[in-house]
Amino acid sequence: MPVANARMYSATPAGKAAWHRILRWALDEAGLPWEVIDHDAPAPLSALWARDDLGLALMCGLPFARRQPPAQLVAAPIPSPGRYGGRPVYCTDIVVRAGAPYRVLQDTFGGVAGYTLADSLSGGVAFNLHLQPFRSARRPRLYARTVGGLVNARGVIDALAAGTIDVGPLDSWYHDQLRRQDPAFAARVRTVATTAWRPLPPFVATAPLAAGELDAVRAALHAATQAPELAADCALLLLAGFAAPPARDYAALADPGPLTAFEDL
Repeated sequence: MPVANARMYSATPAGKAAWHRILRWALDEAGLPWEVIDHDAPAPLSALWARDDLGLALMCGLPFARRQPPAQLVAAPIPSPGRYGGRPVYCTDIVVRAGAPYRVLQDTFGGVAGYTLADSLSGGVAFNLHLQPFRSARRPRLYARTVGGLVNARGVIDALAAGTIDVGPLDSWYHDQLRRQDPAFAARVRTVATTAWRPLPPFVATAPLAAGELDAVRAALHAATQAPELAADCALLLLAGFAAPPARDYAALADPGPLTAFEDL
């Protein structure tokens, strides 16, 4: 029996509960008796994404693009804030501690940079790529040191607030959800730069879906964002709707471009 999960964008306990209600409603609407499962931190998301029984689970675009056997794209969320333009896209917000003196990203050079995981698109790779144009023969290293293994956006914010790092990356939609759901925590940091826009992590299936199940769950997800009883949950998650972009939109993420080893940034 396939399972469902939205851990990747469960920024707070309230957000997790909202996703649970939306997924449960959509599965009931589609007539699918799948279980909505927990996979909370510190359990690695990579372990979730390696499962072959996912019917409706959020997956980072990088492992989705590289996964073998391929996962099936079910739907991509459309964030509601204006900066997303009604599209299923996101970027990485590069942030510093709220009280830090840095005005622009270049002011952080020479300090300590942090990242979540080396194989995270929003929490590592996008930040790495954004830094490449600033490197040169005269300045091959931008930072005195880098700190990895911060796991998620909360880990980046905690490290910034503690002074362990000077700058780090946040998934923009996760960041926006934090500002909505836990504004005091989000106020610990401020943004000094943003990366290029990329396709938003989609809901995928790794389990084989029976005929009609894919169409049913897509229609149910769309209906969920229109259901009055879920309006508060969608508002809390900054969720405007769902799209079904072609998997080829994510293909370029499999080879994002030249990267520097994080310890050499």
